[in-house]
Amino acid sequence: MSRQRIAAALLTLSAAGFATWQASEGFTAAPVIPTKGDVPTIGHGSTRYEDGTRVTMADPPITRKRAAELARNLQREDEKRFAATVPGVTLTQGEYDLYINWVGQFGIGNWQKPQSPRTWLLRGDYLGACQALLTWRFQAGRDCSLPENWGLQGCRGVWTRQQDRHAKCMAEQTP
Repeated sequence: MSRQRIAAALLTLSAAGFATWQASEGFTAAPVIPTKGDVPTIGHGSTRYEDGTRVTMADPPITRKRAAELARNLQREDEKRFAATVPGVTLTQGEYDLYINWVGQFGIGNWQKPQSPRTWLLRGDYLGACQALLTWRFQAGRDCSLPENWGLQGCRGVWTRQQDRHAKCMAEQTP
């Protein structure tokens, strides 16, 4: 099966990509701090509302419907910012989905850092971009790839999520 690369600016998050995001983030009606050193989130990991207001621990609970709406609206904003950071880059739908998922977890600011997969994408090095996913394994200064850290709140999930993204990314590289 041949995977077609399309200009990133022309792609949007697929329904499967959004469903993956919801599943990986889970759902919380009330605000929570999901991992040590993190900020409050609500719904499917949203850290803010559409108007830019940050989620606080004092915010009222939301429904699953509102959580999906909030996540979708915020991801649309992330997609616009993402496209602006990868001019001229072409991606498969699968690559696009997993990098938007990455931005949703680590933020657009981290995406623009030199050690993010973006650096390799701008060079046209798709395998290097896949490998760079595995370097994003830290949470609150802890290396989540180390089994001794897996018992710490959320650390194992950070690592397994990166391994999953890496495997999907590598699968996108095969003709």
